[in-house]
Amino acid sequence: MTEANSQNESPAFHIGVKAGTGIAIGYAPIAITYGLLAKTTGLTMGETLLLSMVVYAGAAQYIALNLLALGTGAIEIILTTFIVNIRHFLLSASLNEKSRKEDSMFKKMIYAFGITDETFSVAAVKPGELTAGYMFGLNVTAYGSWVLFSGIGHLFGASLPQILQESMSVALYAMFIGLLVPTLKGSWKLFFLAAIAASFNCIFIMGDILSNGWAIVASALLSAILVELLSTLREKAGVHHE
Repeated sequence: MTEANSQNESPAFHIGVKAGTGIAIGYAPIAITYGLLAKTTGLTMGETLLLSMVVYAGAAQYIALNLLALGTGAIEIILTTFIVNIRHFLLSASLNEKSRKEDSMFKKMIYAFGITDETFSVAAVKPGELTAGYMFGLNVTAYGSWVLFSGIGHLFGASLPQILQESMSVALYAMFIGLLVPTLKGSWKLFFLAAIAASFNCIFIMGDILSNGWAIVASALLSAILVELLSTLREKAGVHHE
């Protein structure tokens, strides 16, 4: 790093922290709910924090809790987490086009870990190039909020009555609906993707064909292939969508 770059990193970091404050506030209730659910699932405080620190992906962590509750194996959980988060390859590649060329690959690799849907949205619309200082400030703020409130959620859940702790499992489904419904608006492809995946999952589970974990993985892959094939056929037929 040159001396000039070092002098520019500090204000860029603070600008990133300011940009990430809104994300940190938005993460708080979701992270608290995750901590509560982790408590009801049987995870210790250390396991809850470690999952937030290592995985750092809300939807994947909620799915992991559900799979743990179902007694799913570690390989199925890891594979499901990989599939759910595979889009981050594209998010990171997209932001790399806006990143400052002078920043080292090592720095980019570090702050790429902190890229989520929310931090990507903020960074993608930022005017000008993305510096490492800005991305560190943005990611540290969001990451710190997620980990901190995960622990608070677990700690707070320990003092709640047992019946109220068990009722928090409803938040899992509310979280999925909250993530899914806004995304489905105006996109027939995502709507059919969710519907077909749910249908495949029902067939695999109700027909006792696959275990819960593998049913989710197989449903996600089959629905993605089928919907993409249908989309290609529609484009060849000259049908416009979305």
